Amino acid sequence: MRYLMCVAFIMLFTPLRAQDLRLSKKTRKQFVGTWSLIAVENINADGSKTLPYGENPVGLLVFTDAGDYAIQILKATRPKVSAGDKNKATPDENLALVQGNNSHFGTYTVHPEKHTITFNVQYAFYPNWEGDVQLRSYKLENNMLSYVVTNTTNGGAVTATVVWKKK
Repeated sequence: MRYLMCVAFIMLFTPLRAQDLRLSKKTRKQFVGTWSLIAVENINADGSKTLPYGENPVGLLVFTDAGDYAIQILKATRPKVSAGDKNKATPDENLALVQGNNSHFGTYTVHPEKHTITFNVQYAFYPNWEGDVQLRSYKLENNMLSYVVTNTTNGGAVTATVVWKKK
């Protein structure tokens, strides 16, 4: 019984302590909070660039002190569902809704010395990412965070640069 209590104690408090070790006070201050989406730019294999969520995408990124994150990215101009019921959307309306959305949440770790953020995706609008680890190289200057997505929802050789501004 004593052994089980010790194991339970270690399992309960190790993740909390691990997050403390992952984020220094400086890093915590830089990352923790809410961020507004500024831009998403895809770079195709041929070098051409596209804006998958339009010129003025909207979105929110939240980093918590406990090590959780949530990302919501939307194309600002999406068609309304004419039936007023998402279960009755037309194929074209559904296509526009799916292609105009990217969201996921889980836990994160920042590695300032490597300039990387690791997203441990629990759930995602794109289910192929669920249970996956997404590694992003980042730059952080003047409350502007940009990171590179090498494993995008577009697959293949498409990469994306995502830019956020801290609120």
